[in-house]
Amino acid sequence: MAATAVAAAATAAAKNKYSNVEYPNSIFHRGQDEEIGAGQGFPGAVSLINNVLENSHVFGGTNCFSRMKQRAHMDGDVVIAGFFPLYTLGRDHSFSDTSNQEENTRFVFKNYQFVLALAFAVEEINKNPSLLHNMTLGFDIYNVDFRAWSTLENPFVWLSGQYKIPNFTCIREINSVAVLTGISGITSAQIGTLLEIYRFPQITFGPLDPVLSEQNKFTSLYQMAPKDTSLAIAMVSLMLYFSWNWVGLLISLDENGLWIIPELREEMAKNRVCVAFEHVVSSNLLTQALNFMIIHNQITRSSANVFIIYGDNEYLLNLRLYFGQFLMTGKVWLMTSQSDLSFSRRYFILGSFHVPLMFSHHHSDISWFKNYVREVNPSKYPEDFYLARLWVLSFNCSHSESDCVTWENCPQDASLEWLPGHIFEMTMSEESYNIYNAVYAVAHALHKMLLHQTEMPLMGNGKGMVPSPAQLHPFLKKIQFHNPAGDKVILNEKEKLDTDYDIVNNWNFPEGLEFKVKVGLFSPYAPHGHQLSISEDTIEWTIRTTEIPHSICSESCGSGFRKSSQEEKAACCFDCIPCPENEISNGTDMEQCVKCPDHLYANSERNQCVLRAESFLAHGEPLGMALACMALCLSTLTAVILGVFVRYQNTPIVKANNRALSYILLISLIFCFLCSLLFIGRPNMVTCILQQIAFGVVFTVAVSTVLAKTVTVVLAFKATSPGRMMRWLLVSGAPKFIIPICTLIQVSLCGLWLGTSPPFIDTDAYSEHGHVIILCNKGSLTAFYCVLGYLGSLALASFTVAFLARNLPDTFNEAKFLTFSMMVFCSVWLTFLPVYHSAKGKVMVAVEVFSILASSAGLLCCIFVPKCYIILLKSNRNSLHGFREKIHL
Repeated sequence: MAATAVAAAATAAAKNKYSNVEYPNSIFHRGQDEEIGAGQGFPGAVSLINNVLENSHVFGGTNCFSRMKQRAHMDGDVVIAGFFPLYTLGRDHSFSDTSNQEENTRFVFKNYQFVLALAFAVEEINKNPSLLHNMTLGFDIYNVDFRAWSTLENPFVWLSGQYKIPNFTCIREINSVAVLTGISGITSAQIGTLLEIYRFPQITFGPLDPVLSEQNKFTSLYQMAPKDTSLAIAMVSLMLYFSWNWVGLLISLDENGLWIIPELREEMAKNRVCVAFEHVVSSNLLTQALNFMIIHNQITRSSANVFIIYGDNEYLLNLRLYFGQFLMTGKVWLMTSQSDLSFSRRYFILGSFHVPLMFSHHHSDISWFKNYVREVNPSKYPEDFYLARLWVLSFNCSHSESDCVTWENCPQDASLEWLPGHIFEMTMSEESYNIYNAVYAVAHALHKMLLHQTEMPLMGNGKGMVPSPAQLHPFLKKIQFHNPAGDKVILNEKEKLDTDYDIVNNWNFPEGLEFKVKVGLFSPYAPHGHQLSISEDTIEWTIRTTEIPHSICSESCGSGFRKSSQEEKAACCFDCIPCPENEISNGTDMEQCVKCPDHLYANSERNQCVLRAESFLAHGEPLGMALACMALCLSTLTAVILGVFVRYQNTPIVKANNRALSYILLISLIFCFLCSLLFIGRPNMVTCILQQIAFGVVFTVAVSTVLAKTVTVVLAFKATSPGRMMRWLLVSGAPKFIIPICTLIQVSLCGLWLGTSPPFIDTDAYSEHGHVIILCNKGSLTAFYCVLGYLGSLALASFTVAFLARNLPDTFNEAKFLTFSMMVFCSVWLTFLPVYHSAKGKVMVAVEVFSILASSAGLLCCIFVPKCYIILLKSNRNSLHGFREKIHL
């Protein structure tokens, strides 16, 4: 089988799993010039960056580097191979010798930490007497290309030797037991397709990839990364913390992107976070460039200031290069640590770039790793081609043409610690931590295999016998252990636990210097509401400002308002409408206003229900006091008039107008005035019943008395006419029976009223704002109007009879006064009806009280005041002598 055929088959198989993703080269060219040139703010950082840029190609064609194998190697009884992305895709065409492609590619300083993490773990294990005490570990590390058509180049060199003949090895010894690959899932899939042929254990250290989890396709592949099942929850929790509910989604068209979309949508919908726009972008170069233009226009026009970026590194690399050239202030990008867009920006404008908040898997700090990195140098690892190259690029060293171990012109005590943090990090990254755990996983699996299978078949390697890689699988699948940092490591994906997330912010400084700061932590195992902890003060949103960016479609509706959805728009887009009368909303973004209970009312801001003040016609207020005084004064006046009539009971004017009926009328008027007092004060059950009953019965007595007096006058003048009937009626005292008969009828009506639907205490919370009116409900309006109607019919009868007797002789004849009094009485109560029904609250009660007083006062004044005038002031007319003189004249 030809090498190209195997490579093509492996490449095609991997690409089919990733929707035919292509890997362009030309679009990255500008980015490679920017790859080296940023760091943390410390003295000399900028000059060191410039030195790196100036010397990034000076060693290209030297004899020393051309003689070195382009790998990092350490001998061991068994070897772990690693294929790491140590170069970017861009080419530096300034080299005179363009045939040497490996040297012309840009070196990624940050990724060299992968090599150091593997070497660090190997050295720790070799020093550990409890692990592989009769066996040492080594490593072989090669660069792996991002491009699909050259990904398998170094794996073939590793498997077959420099002649690259498939299924034949031209290497003198091969004692590898496992392969580490990453970061890209596509790269791991392509290499994995090749390794499946040999059932070679492959461990990936990149993010957990759904495609690689398909056990029927990748039976020999294991993923070190924790599960991301809580990533969507963590991102949405951060949005809720900062009240961001209007978010854009930029997702790459691959398995990872297609996995995260439904998770994000479900969690966002559950927490009422809306998608401002969503772009799923293909990695195809032609469509990608057009999509980026569309995305840029969408971002600049959208009111959203927060965007979630999720996808493979190639997609994000293109995205960062495109958006890095535009002025975009105040934009917040949520992404994973694998999507780290930090890079040196040649077009740096102060505060112009986005604010990245990255989610990385939380892991324990391996502090002793920094000490190890601090002491690393090319003399310590002479077979590390990449370390030698990094040293020349960073420190402008020179070397002997004959000896690649001897370095000249290097700064004294040169260390990787000198490099700016953006170019090279001293702290172990998430991917390096996965590599560290992967090496330990292989070591523990080897250890268990050697303990439990002492007679297992071994394969020769020229020096001795080593385990077969295929025999390692049963132990790798079941491996569980605690690493030196104390974290539990599980290789079986089904048994992996959800992990905590660190939230990291990039601090920006001039000249492209950056510094990563941990600003928060999300723990899925914490109680609900306490899963997210954020240190707001440590977040740099944009330079020279601490104000949290807003990302909302509509401003929040404050208290006193409710949300009203906008037609054909997302739920986060709404209008704010004031709450209706007597309804409140005491929170923000309330869906509905809440109606206040009857004893409470909404304040003017419509954000609180306030206790209503009781309202009734009280004795202490001016209106109640005035009406009470009027009632007492009029009742006193009536009592005085009664006394006058008793004092002058034998005078003609008193005797001529039926003295007994006058007494009854005056006494009933006193009670009419006094019954109005029942309407003043806080109502209770007794007063509510007495109000209407006393009013109806007392007024019936008064009106029926007036009717009796009127009938008496008529009979007195008709009795002189021929006919015995009138005389008999007058002599028999028939008018006296009018009062008890009429009163008995009214009492019957009142009894029926009390028996069916009596009056009761009621409240009115709507007629007067801020008050609850305490009133007496009539119970049965029909009964009330029957009582009032019966009273009106008596008054009308009295008025009619008096009106007919108005022309009778007027000496001691009160017919005219009775007529006028009943006219006043009827006018008052006819006016009362419309005014009573239009009034509300205490005014309505005051109208009823005033009508009682006015009608009673009308009867008193029209009937008795003229008589008192004659009795007290015109006494000469209140005698028979005066009567004869008046006739004589």
